[in-house]
Amino acid sequence: MTHLEEYLNKEQVGYRRIIHSRAYTAQKTAAYAHISGKEIAKPVMVKIDGRLCMAVIPASGSLDTMALKEATGARDVRLASEPEFKNSFPDCEVGAMPPFGNLYNMDVFVSTELTQDPFISFNACNHSELIQISYKDYQRLVNPVVLDVTYHPIIHN
Repeated sequence: MTHLEEYLNKEQVGYRRIIHSRAYTAQKTAAYAHISGKEIAKPVMVKIDGRLCMAVIPASGSLDTMALKEATGARDVRLASEPEFKNSFPDCEVGAMPPFGNLYNMDVFVSTELTQDPFISFNACNHSELIQISYKDYQRLVNPVVLDVTYHPIIHN
């Protein structure tokens, strides 16, 4: 049992486990799990003024680092490299961390878009399993700062 599952059970949060084919991107995970990409919570690791933080956005979007910088009043915001964060989640496969930065002693910022749906789904510390909970439970457990930090790139064919 992962740290996350222990936490959800301790807090008596109802959740649904979704098993899917192994996937390494949030969009592929959404497709394999038959869930809309806007309902998958994708953690993006960032460094805000040198501090490791977690921004959580829908899988269907991208993080707007300039909007995050503006909203936090930071001097510097950049994406964290894998070597900078991989040891921060010892109970997770690399890149499969759940959007619970609070369990790993980091600030969490969540996209306004994720607050719109009644449920969110996210990696269960591995690349072949999701956990789905109500957004209200997520908000209560994580208490993230809600910001408008997602953009949707236009794809030209």
